[in-house]
Amino acid sequence: ELLGDHSPSPYSSDMTTTLRDTATLGGGCFWCLDEVFRHLRGVERVESGYAGGTAQHPTYRQVCEGWTGHAEVVQITFDPSVISYRELLDVFFTVHDPTTLNRQGADVGTQYRSVIFVHSNEQRATAEQVIAELDAARAGVAPIVTQIEPAPQYWPGEDYHQEYYRRNSSQPYCRIVIEPKVAKLRQKHLEKLRA
Repeated sequence: ELLGDHSPSPYSSDMTTTLRDTATLGGGCFWCLDEVFRHLRGVERVESGYAGGTAQHPTYRQVCEGWTGHAEVVQITFDPSVISYRELLDVFFTVHDPTTLNRQGADVGTQYRSVIFVHSNEQRATAEQVIAELDAARAGVAPIVTQIEPAPQYWPGEDYHQEYYRRNSSQPYCRIVIEPKVAKLRQKHLEKLRA
C-alpha cells in the first residue's frame, strides 16, 4: 500500500515502458544535494524545493525565517533499474551529517533538518533498515537523528535555486561547502557516477 498518491509513474519511450520512481530528501542546504545527485547514473531529474511544512506556496524567505516548518529538500526522479533507492540513501548519508539536529555545518534551523520523506511503505522499510545498519556500525558515536516521514505536499523552489551550483560555481559557498561534498561523492561512490 502506498502512502499518499506518490506512486511511481510509468513513462513510455518508443516500444518499451520503464518505471520511474521518486525520492524526496532533506539534508541541509538543497543546493548541495542538488549538485551531488545530478552526478549519479540513473538519476533523471533533480529539483530543489520545500516539504514538510504548513504554509501553502512557501517562498525561500519564509522557509529561511523558520516559521513555515518546511525543510529544504531535493526531489529526485530516478530509474530504479539503474540505481536503487537504497543506493540513493547510501549517497545521501555519505554527503551530509545525519547526527546533527536541525543543522549542517553553519546552516542552522529546522529547514536544514535531516529528513527522508518516503513515497511508499517499501521506501520506509529501506530507510529504516539503512539507518539501523548505520547506527549499529557507529555504536558509541552520536546516533542518527534523520527523520522518516510520509511524503507531504512538495513545493518546487524558485527558479534561481535550480542547478544553483552550476550557475554559481565561483561563489564562496559553492567552493567551500558544495565542492567538498562532490569530492566525497567521487571518493566514496565512483562506480555510481555518470561517465
